[in-house]
Amino acid sequence: MYENLVPRFIRYVKTETRSDDTSTTVPSTQTQVDFAQTLLAELKEIGLSNASYNEKNGFVTAELPSNTSKEGVRSIGFIAHMDTADFNAVGVNPQFVENYDGESDIALDADGKYKLTTKDFPNLKNYKGQTLITTDGSTLLGADDKSGIAEIMTAMEILIANPDIEHGTIKVAFGPDEEIGTGANNFDAEGFGVDFAYTMDGGPLGELQFETFSAASAEITIHGKNVHPGTAKDTMISAIKLAMEFDSKLPAKEVPEHTEGYEGFYHLEHIEGNEEKTEMSYLIRDHDREKFEARKEVMKNLVAEMNSRFDEERFVIEIADSYYNMADIIAKDMSIIDLAKEAMENLDIVPNTAPVRGGTDGSKISYMGIPTPNVFAGGENMHGRFEFVSVETMQKATDVIVEIVKLNAKNA
Repeated sequence: MYENLVPRFIRYVKTETRSDDTSTTVPSTQTQVDFAQTLLAELKEIGLSNASYNEKNGFVTAELPSNTSKEGVRSIGFIAHMDTADFNAVGVNPQFVENYDGESDIALDADGKYKLTTKDFPNLKNYKGQTLITTDGSTLLGADDKSGIAEIMTAMEILIANPDIEHGTIKVAFGPDEEIGTGANNFDAEGFGVDFAYTMDGGPLGELQFETFSAASAEITIHGKNVHPGTAKDTMISAIKLAMEFDSKLPAKEVPEHTEGYEGFYHLEHIEGNEEKTEMSYLIRDHDREKFEARKEVMKNLVAEMNSRFDEERFVIEIADSYYNMADIIAKDMSIIDLAKEAMENLDIVPNTAPVRGGTDGSKISYMGIPTPNVFAGGENMHGRFEFVSVETMQKATDVIVEIVKLNAKNA
């Protein structure tokens, strides 16, 4: 039943599809366009209908028509993203660790420079007896989110091969540029036309996420006045020093390294400049919408306060919302969460509905009219050389897709 799952996944991760946040094209990289065409051909080959590539938004979509005469069966979408994060993704060389003992260090490269250890990554202990797929230490793996694509593709293959499994209309979508936060901006929710969907983009076994951050970015430009330091008294205005002062005025404990759970934060992600001009990039995050809006006001007010000290505007701030907490949408109809929970429990998987300290394409798609929580796809330690995925978890994620489809028809 899973014979194509791992070969499919290996083939996908060996295809470089990193997105580029400096690009102005959609998708942001040609490699994603090429990969989309490969997936399009595969969707047609396994027998899905209406498979197409949308040149305007970079999404590949396809449909498995309903095979039930039962009325009231809701249509479901399954979504995953094609791009990988901003880490070396050229020459991915997956390594297999079979029957992992749950204790030993795993050397990634031949020289043993990079290792997965239970000291640094205690999550390894959860995988005793399982087969792990790791990197060779020089690249990321790409389980985020090519495990999700492989699982969806394999689940569709299983449903087609087993027409006795009753189901409603199922649609799939594979999209670009999730890692740079723009992919879902152009998603054609109306054209996709399902009652609800799931992104297969979570991490460890059992993750079922329907509470995300609300997110915004803040770009701050500081204009200083640079003169020779030997004659700078009462004249120089150092943009670098103003940047340091600005950051020091934000709550010191409200940063990623000191927060957890529902706690929001300000995160200085990038700073670059000199005395004349310095640019700062912040991430603003909170689960609570009122607190989220208040955080943006804190940033604006601090800029105003700093500017008030000068006879001209030294600070310029631009704040842009990225996505909102999908819980505000999904809470209106929790049946799709109950459906996923029931599917997991039927497969002896314990659902974990802890809030995700991030966002998914589902955050945006939920606000487009399709409630879209996030389900585990198996990847761990994502976005870097220590990424790995369990074969058994990928199989279970595939099972969850099939079980959701079954239950959705059964419970109608």
